[in-house]
Amino acid sequence: MAENQSKAATQANVPAQAPVLRPGRAADPVPAPVAPGDQTPATVPANPAAESAPTGQAPETSSESEPSADRGEPRDTDGGKQERVLAESRQRKLRLMLRQCDRVLLMDFDLLAMNGWPDNYTMAEARRSRDLWLFSALIAAAVFLSGLTGFVPAWIAGGGFGAFVIILLLGVPAVRRIYTTKPSYLDLIITRQRMLREARQHVAHLEGSDGLIWQCARMADFNPALKNTRFSHLLRLSESRSLSRQLTRREHVRLYLICLLEAEKAYSRVQKAFFEGNQEALDRGWEEVAAEPEPRT
Repeated sequence: MAENQSKAATQANVPAQAPVLRPGRAADPVPAPVAPGDQTPATVPANPAAESAPTGQAPETSSESEPSADRGEPRDTDGGKQERVLAESRQRKLRLMLRQCDRVLLMDFDLLAMNGWPDNYTMAEARRSRDLWLFSALIAAAVFLSGLTGFVPAWIAGGGFGAFVIILLLGVPAVRRIYTTKPSYLDLIITRQRMLREARQHVAHLEGSDGLIWQCARMADFNPALKNTRFSHLLRLSESRSLSRQLTRREHVRLYLICLLEAEKAYSRVQKAFFEGNQEALDRGWEEVAAEPEPRT
């Protein structure tokens, strides 16, 4: 018991050790003791800079930030206005192209392609048959005339006259259709002239009074093929309103058809770009830019 008392006295005489701090979360703050008579808590200033500033001088933080914001707004407004003007100009240009070149959609491909055009081999064969028919008729007529002069016997002259009549009948279209289905040389010539005349009438309808393909050349940015030099002569004729009268051969009509096909491709791309710009203007709230074109009178 005496030992326990001595140990307790020794522990009481040893000073208390300081607490050991280990790394971890921050310790919880210990509330400061408050005097009984002082119950109002100290207010913390919202802006330390305002508290440290001298008396009569207001903080300049808000006043400095407001002018910078005011200076940024006009820049954004000017940039948006410039974009709106450019978009309106582009939409107006695309709308004009669509209005001037809309007759491209009226193109009749089969009429301008002239697929039933008689080729040169068929024309040569028909010409050879015609020459043979004429030669036979001339020989029969010569035999008949020789009999009238007494140069040949009468029965030979009579036979020549009969052959001449039969040969002439074989050349009549109604009789010719009985023994052959091949068209005659005259039929082929008429077919070519008819097809060329119909193609020229269709070209005149497409060109109108103002011309068509020379206005479609403005869409070359959407189809570079319109810049080809082989179309330059057609463009000049279209601008001078004399294109339909100058198409005298099938090659000219086929070249015009190729130009129209390239213009049709460009037209579809212009139409797509116009609709995309229109939708973008609607999304950004530019109703004037996205206005529909006025109806044609």
